[in-house]
Amino acid sequence: MKKKFFILVSLSIALLCTSCFDDNDDVPQIASNTDVSSFVWRGLNYWYLYKSDVPNLGDNQFSSAEALNTFVTGFENPKTLFESLLSPIDEFSFIVEDYIQLEQAFDGITSTNGMDFKLVRYPNNRDLVFGYVRFVLPNTDAATKGITRGMIFNTINGTQITAQNSSQLLGDDTYTIGLATFDGENISPTETTFTLTKTQYTENPVFIAKTLTLGSDKIGYLMYNSFTANFNSELNAAFAQFKTDNITRLVLDLRYNPGGNTETAKDLASMITGQFTGSIFTTEEWNTERQNEFSGVNLFDTQLDTKETINSLNLSRVHIITTKSSASASELVINGLDPYVTITQVGAATRGKFQASVTVYDSPNFRRTNANLGHTYALQPLVLKLINSAGVTDYFDGLAPDILIEENLTDLGTLGDPNEPLLKAALDNISGTTTKKETTHYNKTMEEIGERKQYEDPTFQRMYVLP
Repeated sequence: MKKKFFILVSLSIALLCTSCFDDNDDVPQIASNTDVSSFVWRGLNYWYLYKSDVPNLGDNQFSSAEALNTFVTGFENPKTLFESLLSPIDEFSFIVEDYIQLEQAFDGITSTNGMDFKLVRYPNNRDLVFGYVRFVLPNTDAATKGITRGMIFNTINGTQITAQNSSQLLGDDTYTIGLATFDGENISPTETTFTLTKTQYTENPVFIAKTLTLGSDKIGYLMYNSFTANFNSELNAAFAQFKTDNITRLVLDLRYNPGGNTETAKDLASMITGQFTGSIFTTEEWNTERQNEFSGVNLFDTQLDTKETINSLNLSRVHIITTKSSASASELVINGLDPYVTITQVGAATRGKFQASVTVYDSPNFRRTNANLGHTYALQPLVLKLINSAGVTDYFDGLAPDILIEENLTDLGTLGDPNEPLLKAALDNISGTTTKKETTHYNKTMEEIGERKQYEDPTFQRMYVLP
């Protein structure tokens, strides 16, 4: 989706902008909460997908500029105003105080110790929480310290983890985890601890790319953990290797992929296929006032934004591994491909997000150029929803798997190993050992409450359009 957003906002909107410069010497001044709150209302009034659901965003809601000003200044801070202007069905729009950090996250840059984890409630005590390690990022402190997939921890800095204190405990740059064991019912602390320190890290989302041999067949396996545009060439290189290896089937592992850039999702779909160039991948639905300006049709294509030729496999079927952590752009790939190829979805149902957002800055046309220098607030509101070529969207409950098999915390297996339970289920289906109706349940009594990127990455479970 190559949206450039160069169209200027109408003059009436632009005139509402508040300058952050002194008229005499152009010295930047710190913006007040009133300035920022005015920007919040203007940005949502113009872009928000669900504007019609929010009366206070109506163009004629306020009788005068003074009435509007009274409204926006009646909130404690810009964040509370922003939250008051969201539709009840919107779980994903957000506001940030530092758009520099947000932009870095779009490029895959976050502060992390490298331990990717999931937090769940105790099966016999919902007040208590423990974490388990899903994977470890290479060349990080967690990798150096010997943290491995499947480790269980229930304390941080000697304090038992709960739903209430998890954000605070995990927010520190350095913390000490206390390990435990889990037998499926009981958590038993051990004496082992690890102290981990976060540093700025650029994460390559192409986590595993390998070719497996299954009888006479070559099966490509790709574990892809984020739709990060800066790594599209690395993604394309993985498919070049698959082509060289002459794979005939593909297992795409999106189990921990919370989403990201919509253009990358379309590129990935074009890498898997190749025979549908020029056909509709998705169409867009914006709010009624923006629909004619920005609505678009997104087509399968043959090039990355860098003009690099896409390495396409021309596959007619694909197995895709998903969990509740698979969201937004991960779901977009599945939904966009579904009318064209046979998809066998293995794992658990996805998150349920079909809307995309864009970064809105405090400038006359809401772009980064000429942004107000008096603050670094930015909005990331939902601005459009994506619809596949068959008209399917609004999958609020996620996309259900064909083969339901959940990760077993007592036997997670090794990622990329053919015997890892979810990958094995996909390979068994490819070989004809099992049918699509196989169902295996684990962890039925435990509630998930969070995961690593939720605490470290402001783009978590967001699908976005880059300007």
